Amino acid sequence: MAKMYIDTVKYVIYANIEIGGLVEKPDVVGAVFGQTEGLLGDELDLRELQKNGRIGRIEVDLQARGGKSVGRILLPSSLDMVETSILGAALETVDRVGPCDARVNVEKIEDTRSVKRKTVVDRAKSLLKTLLTTEIPESREISQLVRQEVKTAGVSEYGSEKLPSGPNITTYDSIIIVEGRADVINLLKNDINNVIAVGGANVPKTLANLCREKEVTVFLDGDRGGDIILKELSQVAEIDYIARAPAGKEVEELARKEIIKCLRSKVPVEQVDNAKQKAEESYPPRQEYQERRYPPRHEEKPPAEESALQDITKISTEVEPPQMLLTSLNELENTLRTRIYDEQLALKYEVPVRDLIKTLTDSAPVYAIVLDGIITQRLVDLAEGKGAKVLLGVKMGNIFRKPEEMLISTKF
Repeated sequence: MAKMYIDTVKYVIYANIEIGGLVEKPDVVGAVFGQTEGLLGDELDLRELQKNGRIGRIEVDLQARGGKSVGRILLPSSLDMVETSILGAALETVDRVGPCDARVNVEKIEDTRSVKRKTVVDRAKSLLKTLLTTEIPESREISQLVRQEVKTAGVSEYGSEKLPSGPNITTYDSIIIVEGRADVINLLKNDINNVIAVGGANVPKTLANLCREKEVTVFLDGDRGGDIILKELSQVAEIDYIARAPAGKEVEELARKEIIKCLRSKVPVEQVDNAKQKAEESYPPRQEYQERRYPPRHEEKPPAEESALQDITKISTEVEPPQMLLTSLNELENTLRTRIYDEQLALKYEVPVRDLIKTLTDSAPVYAIVLDGIITQRLVDLAEGKGAKVLLGVKMGNIFRKPEEMLISTKF
């Protein structure tokens, strides 16, 4: 397109022309100016508009075909769309060029700004694609590097054994026990700070003491090593929940989504024990068949822990708790809530089971605790410290020590 001598082109009129003879370009331009002169008044006169820079130079492209001339007329305009449309209609009034008949048909009026907008959008897409593929990954890598350095530097040491842990592990009401330092670092990188490592198969005394004060979740690898750690921990520490990595995976290699999914899928330790017991009953070991063929002369005594648990259950059923508390236990069914009473059996607190330890720790001495949950050794010890005489729950956990002056009773 030739130079149009116009500052801002808003629209371009495209018109097709057919002439019944051979003519030159200046003949067409002269016909356009001559036959539209005075047609639209002084304000829309083509010569005045061109002189004032409101329209650009009229471009004509002609070709001779079989004794005729055919071509295209281009008229750039900086007028508004209404005035430009009027000019387009005026072009179609041209019916002669020199001595020859002519016919003009406006093909379209193009908004040059829409073309520019399309160009801008296409270029913006290209720039954004380049930005996403080159700049953003680099920034993300820097962010991850900084986060990793901060989290690694945030690994603390707990107790005389200097166990790797998250910062301020003592301030949390619950803790997560993992196997080693690499597991701690991975959880810290994913914003889980209440974590501590056992540091091997031998459970340190410091960790065992900490488990008595906290709600404990053991988060172990999905291999046999995790089973060994769990067995050692369960013998010396009080465990509330168990979470496992997927089979064949280690905690240190889990992504954030996998970590959160595993922790949300944690199960109470009692369910794991019950599952093991059912599995053993369903699939008895080969030694039992040998014992049936050659029965021992003397009956073996049950383990001390089982005897203690039987004694607790027996003692608990010998004395019935107050009927009011039994009614309260039934009312709390499927609510996961706890009620705490004083000596006059007046209700002091009603809180969710998850807040029981904290509420009981901060409260004055109490008389009875009724909860829609599992009675654990940790709860028994804390209730004893608060002078509780009655403890009612849905189910009994691993209780190996029962206060003599406390009545413990469950639904099941």
